[in-house]
Amino acid sequence: MAEHVCPVWVGYLLASPLRKLLQNPKKILSPYVEEGMKALDIGCAMGFFSLPLAQMVGSNGKVVCVDVQAKMIEALAKRAKKAGLSNKIETRLCHNNSLGLDDFKEEIDFAFAFAVVHEVPDASGFFSEIYETIKPTGRLLIAEPKGHVSKKDFEITISAAAQNGFKVIDSPQVARSRVVLLEK
Repeated sequence: MAEHVCPVWVGYLLASPLRKLLQNPKKILSPYVEEGMKALDIGCAMGFFSLPLAQMVGSNGKVVCVDVQAKMIEALAKRAKKAGLSNKIETRLCHNNSLGLDDFKEEIDFAFAFAVVHEVPDASGFFSEIYETIKPTGRLLIAEPKGHVSKKDFEITISAAAQNGFKVIDSPQVARSRVVLLEK
């Protein structure tokens, strides 16, 4: 799905515990995640959000993590095993033209893409695929870095999501990010 992807070495920086000072995964995601949910982490990288998300969905929940880079997925799988969360996390390598989630039609309660959409060559196709995976009551959180994505470009992203059936329900605040919460 990616046109220009984050280099693998940056994944190590993004997974740093110091990042939690500005972008704490539990604070960002907890308003939308409940125990037992099935969540989707799109562009999961090395799991900065995936591991806390797996804790939040609890023993009956599941987190599906997709990324276009095999090395990111491999690093996430190792980190999940070390944290004792392998049983709650399913990792998948997606492709340039598909998230590869056809087997999750209307099964996802909550999905999010953090600093991902600006790397996707076909935002409309991207949102269409996500829309198909989300339950009728599901939500999608999109966050894009202010340093890479202008306000105008973020509005174009929101428009692409709306053209694929999503409705804007909130604009939460996350440090250094442009954020929108969507629902099906």
